[in-house]
Amino acid sequence: MLGARLAAFSMKSRSKSPERFDVKILCAEDNDLLQSFHGEYYLREGKRVRWDIHDLQSFTPLRFLPPQANGFEGRAVITDPDVFAVGDVADLLDRDMKGKSILCKTVPATASRPAYFATSVMLLDCAKLVHWRWEEQLRAMFAEKIDYRDWMSLRLEDPRTIGEMEPEWNDFDKLTQQTRLLHNTGRLTQPWKTGLPVDFVSSALPKASDRKWGLLPRSWIWKAKSALKGNAYLPPNRYQKHPDPNQERFFLELLREGLETGAVSEDFLVAEVEANHVRKDVFDALEASGGFA
Repeated sequence: MLGARLAAFSMKSRSKSPERFDVKILCAEDNDLLQSFHGEYYLREGKRVRWDIHDLQSFTPLRFLPPQANGFEGRAVITDPDVFAVGDVADLLDRDMKGKSILCKTVPATASRPAYFATSVMLLDCAKLVHWRWEEQLRAMFAEKIDYRDWMSLRLEDPRTIGEMEPEWNDFDKLTQQTRLLHNTGRLTQPWKTGLPVDFVSSALPKASDRKWGLLPRSWIWKAKSALKGNAYLPPNRYQKHPDPNQERFFLELLREGLETGAVSEDFLVAEVEANHVRKDVFDALEASGGFA
């Protein structure tokens, strides 16, 4: 929620014309229908998986709700809660969509994964998306009639209705002079989580029993890498420091601005720290980065 509140704040504070658009946070916890499927099965890349409303990615079906919520009128930019405005989001809202219904970024193929559309940031022409009947789509997923991955990656859409968005409008853990929307998509290195116990399951995380290079435990490899990078060692079962110091500084500056303007209250931040949602040293980090009065 801290990420979401600061993301919303960044959209307004980085725009030259913030009065032209509204920002609304859609919460999985507030959606009774989404909550009602907790524990049910759905298809994910052809495999039956149990839905967990407490999972960090449980909000993702809400990416497809805005057109219906807007009465299928106007335009909407949707972003995940870990996407922060560096540039002016009004420039995206004003884009010539050239008749397309959706603009988004294409993620290139890798050796283990085909190319796909990244729906974590989309520009939507709501009037052209009247077939996005959200409740029907959600129920179809839990009836195992559609696959979660097909839905999330726009494989159910006519590709002729999808246009290309420049990668700087959804920069994955990359902050340059060209970045317009910064997406801290690497869950293990999100700057507000550094040092906390990892609370998601990932095959990328080493198990305590994992060993590499003969008898050398992998934890020692992590420790050696931390030393080489000049970072304090964090065990592999903890959220790690972001590899780009500029992105950590960007987030802390955004948080400082949010606190100073009241977009985020100090009481809320303290409560999130106590709930293990935000790094324990966040106030020390703020002070080291320039302070908070």
